[in-house]
Amino acid sequence: MIVCEDGGVRIRTVDAGRLKLDGGAMFGVVPKPLWTRRIPADERNRIPLAMRCLLVETGGEVVLVDTGLGNKEDAKFQEIYGIRNAGRPTRLEDSLREAGVEPEDVDLIICTHLHFDHAGGSTMLCDDGAIRPSFSRARHLVRRGEWEFAHEANERVRASYLPTSFAPLAEAGVLEFVEEDVEVVPGISVVRTPGHTPYHQSVIVRAGGHTVFYPADLAPTSAHLRLPWIMGYDVEPLVTLESKRTWLTRAGAENWHIVLCHDPRVATGVARPREGGGCELTDVRYDGE
Repeated sequence: MIVCEDGGVRIRTVDAGRLKLDGGAMFGVVPKPLWTRRIPADERNRIPLAMRCLLVETGGEVVLVDTGLGNKEDAKFQEIYGIRNAGRPTRLEDSLREAGVEPEDVDLIICTHLHFDHAGGSTMLCDDGAIRPSFSRARHLVRRGEWEFAHEANERVRASYLPTSFAPLAEAGVLEFVEEDVEVVPGISVVRTPGHTPYHQSVIVRAGGHTVFYPADLAPTSAHLRLPWIMGYDVEPLVTLESKRTWLTRAGAENWHIVLCHDPRVATGVARPREGGGCELTDVRYDGE
């Protein structure tokens, strides 16, 4: 789906497949009768979620933001998380080809964070049993603090960080670290949005007269655009609250386009101010439109 095209920059969503996560974990302290109105749960209390990435084509670079899950996990893992991402080798690569982009065309991958459903597709299990980078030419941009946090492997976060998602990138020498908020290529900036993880980052793309915001897990679904709706997965929920207050309120005030990584239906919309802070979406566009 084309989000916008202006000033020589084309911005599109890319489908990397689907997964299911526990609804209570996705909505934290929000009561179940409230969140099930937005996204109903199955008999195992799991809710369906997209793995939606962002593709930005500028005059000089092809940039992919996040990479979904990849193809390395076994059948038990896929059943637990309700994974649907079959393709060549996964749905992500097929979606890129449908957009006219081959994996070897990608110049830069921006990792918002290193959880398996956002960074797992950066590496692939090859026919010879080796795990290698999925995008042979791409540099991979990661927050240095996120890289270090992922390697702490404490009990609270261990299940979300799978070393096969990111260790092969270091071995291949394709990592680039960033520590500050910075414009990484003309028109594309990364900003730290901590809370979900301490060094989680979001992406802002400016194209002509448009601004597109990819909050990633700062606001994974349209329901999470409400300030107090915060995931139980977040390691610092009160920090998440302030990150949301800052960035979603700004998005609403400036009418940014927002692309949602996990909403099962809503792909994008234009932010408008919400009373009390944060934002809500107008001009909503759904998957398949």
